[in-house]
Amino acid sequence: MSKQTQVKPSLRFGQVVIGPPGSGKTTYCQGMQEFLTHLGRKVVVVNMDPANEGIPYSCAVDISELVTLDDVMEGLKLGPNGGLLYCMEYVEANLDWLEEKLKQYSDCYFLFDCPGQVELYTHQSSVKNIFSQLAKWNFRLTAVHLVDSHYCADPAKFISVLCTSLSTMLHVELPHVNILSKMDLIEQYGKLAFNLDFYTEVMDLTYLLDHLAADPFFKKFHHLNEKLAEVVQDYSLVSFVPLNVQDKESMIQVLRAVDKANGYCFGDLEERNLQAMMSAAVGADFQFNSTLGVQERYVETSGKTVEEEMMEL
Repeated sequence: MSKQTQVKPSLRFGQVVIGPPGSGKTTYCQGMQEFLTHLGRKVVVVNMDPANEGIPYSCAVDISELVTLDDVMEGLKLGPNGGLLYCMEYVEANLDWLEEKLKQYSDCYFLFDCPGQVELYTHQSSVKNIFSQLAKWNFRLTAVHLVDSHYCADPAKFISVLCTSLSTMLHVELPHVNILSKMDLIEQYGKLAFNLDFYTEVMDLTYLLDHLAADPFFKKFHHLNEKLAEVVQDYSLVSFVPLNVQDKESMIQVLRAVDKANGYCFGDLEERNLQAMMSAAVGADFQFNSTLGVQERYVETSGKTVEEEMMEL
C-alpha cells in the first residue's frame, strides 16, 4: 500500500500586531502595508478584531465574516469585554475556517491586526492558542506590541506599561518587539523626566521610583512600586523601539527589528527598493527629524547624564 505523504506548507512570515485600545494598531497595519508594498513584498492584512469597523486598509481576510462583536453582544447579552472573549474563543473553535482563508495566500507576508483587549494577551488563552496553531501551519511570526508613547510622561503609567509588556511577552510566547507609537506627539503630553534612551532601553528604574516618591499618593506605595520595578529588571526582557508611522526612517528601524526577530531575510530586489526609496527622500522634511529632535533636546537641555540629574535631586 502506498503511503500518502502530506506536503508541508512553505514558510510564511508576518507580524501579529497587538496592544491596548488606542495604541495605533490599525494605523500601524495600514502604514506598514503601504511601506512593505513599496519595498516589493506581497502583503496580506488579516483583520482579527471582530469589533473593528471602518477598516482603512485593504483587508484580504476579515474575521467579522465569521463572527462579530455586535452579534455576540446582542445574541448572548454580553458586555463588550465578555463578548470579545467569546468571539476569540469562537475563532479558536473554528480554526479550519481561518486555515482555508489563509491557504489562498501562500507566497505573501502577513499582518494580523488583533483586538485591543489587554486580557487576551496577559491571561486568557484563546489568542495564544491561535498563534500556536499558526506556528504549526508554518507561520514565522513576530508579536509587535504597540504602546502609546505618552505613558513615558507619567512614571506610574510607564511602570504599569512595563509590567503589562512583560506579562504579554511571557504569555504570548512569540518573538517580541515592543513599540512606542505616536512619537511625533510625545511632546504634547509634557516634558519627560529623562532622555528618551532611558525609556526605550528601560534603564535603572530606581531613578523613576524617586520621581514617584515625590507624589504624596504614590509615596505610600513605594515598596510595591519598588518590587514591581525589580521584577521588570530581573527578567531584563522589555525594551522599546520608537515609531512615527508617517516617517520612512522610523518604519525601517521597526521593520529591521521585526525581521531580525522572526528570521525573515529579504532579497537583493527589496534592498535596492529600500535604497531607492531613501535616496528619493533626501532633502525632504521628515517628521522623524522632529522625533529625533525630542531626544536631542532632552540631552542638550540638561547636558547631563541620568546619574548627574539624580545627584541634583
